[in-house]
Amino acid sequence: MEKIKLGLVVAEFNRDITYMMEILAKEHADFLGAEITDIIRVPGVFDTPIAVKRILEKGDVDAVVTVGTVIEGDTEHDEIVAQHAARKIMDLSLEYNKPVTLGIAGPGMGRIAAQERVDYAKRGVEAAVKLVRRLREYDESK
Repeated sequence: MEKIKLGLVVAEFNRDITYMMEILAKEHADFLGAEITDIIRVPGVFDTPIAVKRILEKGDVDAVVTVGTVIEGDTEHDEIVAQHAARKIMDLSLEYNKPVTLGIAGPGMGRIAAQERVDYAKRGVEAAVKLVRRLREYDESK
């Protein structure tokens, strides 16, 4: 079976956490036999959709994984950021007919909870690889 090529978009806000997430994403992709061919680092989770779109426009990846963390503050800003980013990420997946997975932790959590959820990056990679494989299987059965 052809090697799965992934794009990775990493939000740098809370970089102490997202750096660990990026490493986990790379390691897990390698473990699963996938290859991360494109990485774009963006300032924050809200900025991920434009980078996802840029990678999808190139057309040479099978899926894109988004990685980041949205930590709760004193306002509802975290909820707005996460909801709008997640919605646009899903819209891009449907527009380009390729999986774009959400390896983003939050909203509604503090820094300690975010550190405990660095494995969301691994989950995002896992979901992307599984979905690409299952869509390929479906296409081959038709």
